[in-house]
Amino acid sequence: MSIWISIIIAGLINYLTRLGSVLIINPKKMSYKTKKILNYVPSAVFPAIIFPAIFLNQENQLSHYSDPKVISIIIAFIVGILSKNLVITILSGLIAFWTIIFLIN
Repeated sequence: MSIWISIIIAGLINYLTRLGSVLIINPKKMSYKTKKILNYVPSAVFPAIIFPAIFLNQENQLSHYSDPKVISIIIAFIVGILSKNLVITILSGLIAFWTIIFLIN
């Protein structure tokens, strides 16, 4: 039972810290420069989350360039630059990955 109490307490602490930042920080009082800098945060965090999943294998070594994940991320990157549309970029990466996996098997 103590594991459930620990999970609930951790969840409450996580929720309250996020709620506190939303309630305390007033976007109307932020300067233009701060808002402009904060717009880059998702773009900086997203690659840090995605990189290990795409470019590292189970042994935490860099994947080979012929890995389907690497090929599909390159295709998605090119489509993203050309289209400047997030949905089309994600769909192109997924379709490329599934197509490569289908053709290999």
